[in-house]
Amino acid sequence: MHGRSFRRPRRDDPQRSSMRLLYDETAFGDRKGSWMDPEQRVILNVGGIRHETYTHVLKKIPATRLSRLTPNLANYDSVLNEYFFDRHPGVFAMILNYYRTGKLHYPTNVCGPLFEEELEFWGLDANQVEPCCWMTYTQHRDTQDTLAVIESLDLDRDPPTEEEVAKKFGWEDDYYSHSLNWWQRTKPRLWALFDDPNSSKLAQIRSYLSVIVVLVSILSFMAKTHPYFRIPQITVIYETGVILENRRAAIGAIKDFTQPWSHFFYIDAICNVWFTFELIARLFFCPNISKFLRSPLTIIDIICTVAYYIDLLLHAILLQAGSIVTLDFLSMICVMRLFKLTQHFSGLKILIQTFKASAEELGLLVFFVLLAIVIFAALVYYAERSQLNPDNQFTSIPTGLWWSLITVSTVGFGDMVPKTWLGMVVGSVCAMMGVLTIALPVPVIVSNFSNLYSHSQARSKLPKKRRRVLQAHEVKPNLLSVKSVPGKPRKRSNTPATPPIDQRKTGINGGADVGKGEEMARTPRSAKGHLHHSNPHSSANHQEANRLIEN
Repeated sequence: MHGRSFRRPRRDDPQRSSMRLLYDETAFGDRKGSWMDPEQRVILNVGGIRHETYTHVLKKIPATRLSRLTPNLANYDSVLNEYFFDRHPGVFAMILNYYRTGKLHYPTNVCGPLFEEELEFWGLDANQVEPCCWMTYTQHRDTQDTLAVIESLDLDRDPPTEEEVAKKFGWEDDYYSHSLNWWQRTKPRLWALFDDPNSSKLAQIRSYLSVIVVLVSILSFMAKTHPYFRIPQITVIYETGVILENRRAAIGAIKDFTQPWSHFFYIDAICNVWFTFELIARLFFCPNISKFLRSPLTIIDIICTVAYYIDLLLHAILLQAGSIVTLDFLSMICVMRLFKLTQHFSGLKILIQTFKASAEELGLLVFFVLLAIVIFAALVYYAERSQLNPDNQFTSIPTGLWWSLITVSTVGFGDMVPKTWLGMVVGSVCAMMGVLTIALPVPVIVSNFSNLYSHSQARSKLPKKRRRVLQAHEVKPNLLSVKSVPGKPRKRSNTPATPPIDQRKTGINGGADVGKGEEMARTPRSAKGHLHHSNPHSSANHQEANRLIEN
C-alpha cells in the first residue's frame, strides 16, 4: 500500500505536547460554561469566615450536608446570598479542602473530639483521615481511654449527688416521688463511712484506723517469728529408779518447739475483731451484695478472716507437733491484707492498673523468657557433655532449667556453672539474651505508668466545680433581647447605631467590616441571585437598594 505513513508522536515529542495543550484548552473552554460559571459559585459563611467554592466541588462527596445545599434552607441569607453555619471555622477549612482535593487532613490546633463532632455535623466519616495524620488524630482516643480508667478508679472523685446515690441503691423511683424513708436516707451515709474516706471527717478517721490496724497485724505476724519473741517448749527427761531426797534426778532436756509470746495472741484477736466488724458492716450497708462479694478486695478480706478463725480452731483442737506447720501456713495468708491499702493510696491503684494495662506486654515477656529457658537448658546440657567433664553439674535438662532461669533473669547465684568452653559460650549468650528480652517491654510498662500517673495528677488539679453552659434549647427567649425597666430611661450609646444587616456582615478574616457591609447592603441582587457592584453616586441605584432592603 503506497502512501504517506503517519508517525505517532512520542511522550516527550514537542508536537504531542502542543496537541495535548490544545486539547486541554478546548476542553477547559467547554467546561468553563458549566463549572466555572458564576451561577455555580457558592458562598459559605462558617463562624464568621467566608469561603467561596463551586457547586460541583460540593457534589463530589454525596449524601453530606454540603452536597444538599438549597436556597430553601433556614440558614440561607437571600440578601447576602450566602449560607451561614455557626461552626468551627478552622476545622471547616480542612473539610472544604477535603472536597477540593479528596484528602482529609487533621488540624493540629484543635482537639480530637471537636474534630469528630465537626465531621459528624457535616456528615463525613472520621476514618477517611490521611495516614500522615492518623497517629496524631487517634491520640485523643488513647487519652480518653486513660481518663475512663482513671475515672473508674475513683481518685479524688467529687461527692455524688442525691440523685446518683438513689440510682446506685436502686431507689430512683422513691427519690423522684419524694418518698424516701429514714433507712433509705441513712444507709448511703453509713456505706460512705466504710467505703469512701473522703465523704466526711468520720470516714477519714475510720480510714486511718483501718490502715493502722492492717499495719499492726502485719508487723505482729513478722515480729512473732523472731527468736527473741518466742518461748521454747522444753521437755525434761529424768533418770528412772534414782531418787535423791524423795525427788527424781534430772539428766537432760529437749526443746520440742517454740511458741510466740502470748501478747501476740491478743494483738491478733483485736485486729481480727476489727476486720470482722468492718467486713460485716460493709456487707450489710453495701448497695449490691452480689457485686460486693465479687470484688477482689472483698474476696481477700473474706479469705484472711476465715483463715484466722480456722487457725484459732486448730489451735484449740490439735495439740500435736505436726499441726504447727499447717497453722503457720494459715497464718501466712494474713499478708494478703496489704492489698487493702489500695483503698487508701491512689499510687497503689495506679500501679495495679499499670500492670493491667501492660498485661499483653507482660504475657509476651513471660513467653519469651520460658522459650529462652527451655532452649538454653537443652544447649547447656549437651554442651557440657561434649567434652570430658568429671565435675558436670548438668545431669539432665530439667536440672539445667534452674540455671537457665537464673541466668536469663541476670541474677546468677553461682550454684551451678558450666565448666567446658562450649558451655561457657552458651552461658554468655544466655546472659545477653536475658538482658535484651527483659529490657524490651520495660519502656512500654514505664510509659503506661507515666501516662496514667500524669493524667491522674492533671485530673486532681482540675477545679471541682465548673460553670455550666446552657444548651441551645435551654436558652429562654427573654435572654435573647434586652428588657427595659419601666420608668427608667435606657442609657444611650456613644457609638452610632448600625443596621441589623451590618451586624451580620463580617469580613473575610472574621472581623467586622462595616464599610463593606454597607456597600453590600446598598447593592441590589439580580434575578439570578448574584450581587453586582453599583455606582455609589447613582441615585437610582440607591433608591433601588433601599426598596429591596425595606421589602
